[in-house]
Amino acid sequence: MKLLVTGAQGMLGRDLVRLAATRNVEVWPTDLAEAGSAPDGRLDVTDQPGLKAAIDTFRPDAIAHLAAMTNVDDCERFPERAYLVNTVGTENLALLCARHDLPLVYISTGSVFDGTKADPYHEFDDPAPLSAYARSKWQGEQIVRTLVPKHFVLRAGWMFGGGPEDKKFVAKMIDRVRSGGSLRAVDDKFGSPSYTVDVSQRCLEVLDTDRYGTYHSANEGCCSRYEMARAIVDFAGLEADVQPCSSAEFPLPAPRPRQEGMVGLHAKLVGLPAMRPWRDSLREYIQSTLIDVSG
Repeated sequence: MKLLVTGAQGMLGRDLVRLAATRNVEVWPTDLAEAGSAPDGRLDVTDQPGLKAAIDTFRPDAIAHLAAMTNVDDCERFPERAYLVNTVGTENLALLCARHDLPLVYISTGSVFDGTKADPYHEFDDPAPLSAYARSKWQGEQIVRTLVPKHFVLRAGWMFGGGPEDKKFVAKMIDRVRSGGSLRAVDDKFGSPSYTVDVSQRCLEVLDTDRYGTYHSANEGCCSRYEMARAIVDFAGLEADVQPCSSAEFPLPAPRPRQEGMVGLHAKLVGLPAMRPWRDSLREYIQSTLIDVSG
């Protein structure tokens, strides 16, 4: 298989490219910044002629569309840019996939739901996005479903991974403890952590099938940010007093759902293997990657 990957320099993209290479998949990694050794690895999804040229050049068998504007608060501040990248950029790619009859893997988010459900969301629940980011991704989902017959919409949760380049929640918690800082984490927002290695595995699994549709692709289980922070400290072997707090203490431009937890009901019904519990994946990530790298 020849797989074109957009957003290949992101935390998920790096793991997908690496994992695909171990499966004898020929990958062309592309990103806004030049990716890999290919001289034409630079690709902007808002540039439809550039996308067309890339597909005509590489002639992929499938496309994994990871490129997105993912900073939730920046999307709220600059919604026009969010819709340009996340919605129109996705439409540009979807039109080309439809023209060339290419399977498309589109990475979306559990934040497409409004968070009012008591239990984790499954694929047959109705989205009701609250933020500009979530709305732009939900519009992208609808475009993909409408235009691309061979589509896989994968919704991920609270993404973690990235190794030495990690600058997100896991690395921030570890760095704060090591610098002597105290930890406070909200206990009134809930989600499903999603390890980039496991989400990448799911991308490759669905591409080996013809079971097109929407799949929740988070690790099993859900937790609060406070519970996740406690687990990070424990798995890193650090001593820290982690205190719960309300999300009201951290006002942010973009609204967040109370509940972003997900369960992969569709994957179960079609016989795909369950993804690992989030604690198992988080422990592996911290102890085999982050701790070794950062000392």
